[in-house]
Amino acid sequence: MDTWIIVAIAIAAVVILALMIAAWRMSKNRRSSRLREGFGPEYEREVSRVGRGKAESELEQRQKRVEQLQIRELTREQSAGYASDWDAVQSRFVDDPAMSVSRADELVGRVMLERGYPVGNFDQRLADISVDHPEVANNYRAAHRIAARNLDGNATTEDLRQAMVHYRSLFQDLLQTAPSASTQAPDRQSHA
Repeated sequence: MDTWIIVAIAIAAVVILALMIAAWRMSKNRRSSRLREGFGPEYEREVSRVGRGKAESELEQRQKRVEQLQIRELTREQSAGYASDWDAVQSRFVDDPAMSVSRADELVGRVMLERGYPVGNFDQRLADISVDHPEVANNYRAAHRIAARNLDGNATTEDLRQAMVHYRSLFQDLLQTAPSASTQAPDRQSHA
């Protein structure tokens, strides 16, 4: 009889261990799915760069950091003002592409600051932007590389045109206006 009890306990322990492993895997898969869905192409980029475990930890740290920031939507008036500024920058491209790219970079920085994103270090700015604007984070990365080459005098007019396209996609994403007071959600969506 004692042998049967020991066998039953061993079987129960194995079943419990198997259930714990299955629950852990399911939790890990849910975490991966949530991050993949939330970060889109930025998730895939980070996974290929540093591996799944490190990438997921980094992306979760980004989310926690951005949740602590006071990110806000622009008012319709602010959005219209910045849109007008963008039109002025873009209209100067034909006459001075290098200056237009520099101004586009500055304008994106101003909008980010107005929305509540810290604008010090580029890598941190990019990480912060990737939480709420993952679809255009790579555009920002590409535009910044071209702008840096532009400062060194190594960017062609086509490169500068491409930088403007990249900046515009981020700019438009950042420029989204807040809904009217009657339809406004109580808080910004959380990424938890």
